[in-house]
Amino acid sequence: MTEEDAQIILRDQLHVSRETFERIVYFIALLTEEMQSQNLISASSLDHIWVRHILDSAQLVAPHILSDEKRVQLHNDIGGKRWLDMGSGAGFPGIIIALISDWQVTLLESRTRRIEYLERMVEKLDLDASVAGARAEVFEAEPYSVISARAFAPLPKTLRLAAPFSTANTQYILPKGRNARNELLEIEGKWSNSMKIIPSMTDSDAGILVGTVEANHD
Repeated sequence: MTEEDAQIILRDQLHVSRETFERIVYFIALLTEEMQSQNLISASSLDHIWVRHILDSAQLVAPHILSDEKRVQLHNDIGGKRWLDMGSGAGFPGIIIALISDWQVTLLESRTRRIEYLERMVEKLDLDASVAGARAEVFEAEPYSVISARAFAPLPKTLRLAAPFSTANTQYILPKGRNARNELLEIEGKWSNSMKIIPSMTDSDAGILVGTVEANHD
């Protein structure tokens, strides 16, 4: 997939408006500038940012992953358009979700320089998002409709840390690359789940784990 292909998918399939597209371009410029002072993404991936990071993040709100019916159900079940992005780092997927959707995104990040960077991005891009500068273990527990985590931690650890923010209805959307099936096997018997593996738009061999999860209690 080329960078142009990714941009076409954003416009034609994910219906990203021209105005939002321009804001994404602005975000890329801000991130590129910040890369001069801290390592947010690999330098090599900057040349493929639309595929590797923008579309890879934006696809998490695509209809085949999060349908309009499911979105309304989540809003009603948990109350509000609350999305928690764990380990937001450079802003993927959280910043992109906030840019292209109406979700109220909480960007959870524990590293000081990343926190400061994310706060600047939220302000400069005028996003309906907030930055939670804390480790997951000490962040105030309250329920979210959706929980995402990209390049954050192995699945068992992610679920353990996310549990205080999750209900039986919370939808997990977890990009897991080409190790998705193996990671799903690791939680068998420990977590009851409805998770399915959905192929990534950007890599047909990579998987996104989507569904609900509850811990099994002996």
